[in-house]
Amino acid sequence: MSDEPQTEDPMVAALLREREGLKQRGLDDRVKQVDEQLKFYGYRPRRAAAKEPAPPAPPTPPEGPEAGAPKGRQQQTTQKT
Repeated sequence: MSDEPQTEDPMVAALLREREGLKQRGLDDRVKQVDEQLKFYGYRPRRAAAKEPAPPAPPTPPEGPEAGAPKGRQQQTTQKT
């Protein structure tokens, strides 16, 4: 999981975790207060990190003769002699 703060400063790491929890709970006024503390400690967020990541694209179905083949365990046929 890459949500862990990427910093050496334990205070900044703690503030980032607190900020995320406050943001999830919708406490925007507290988020602003934590942002002020982050600024005080010299933390500057990256622009790319501020954006929400795009959801992954849905998988495309396979084409060709194997398109309808079931996934998972294969049935084995036994030869009768």
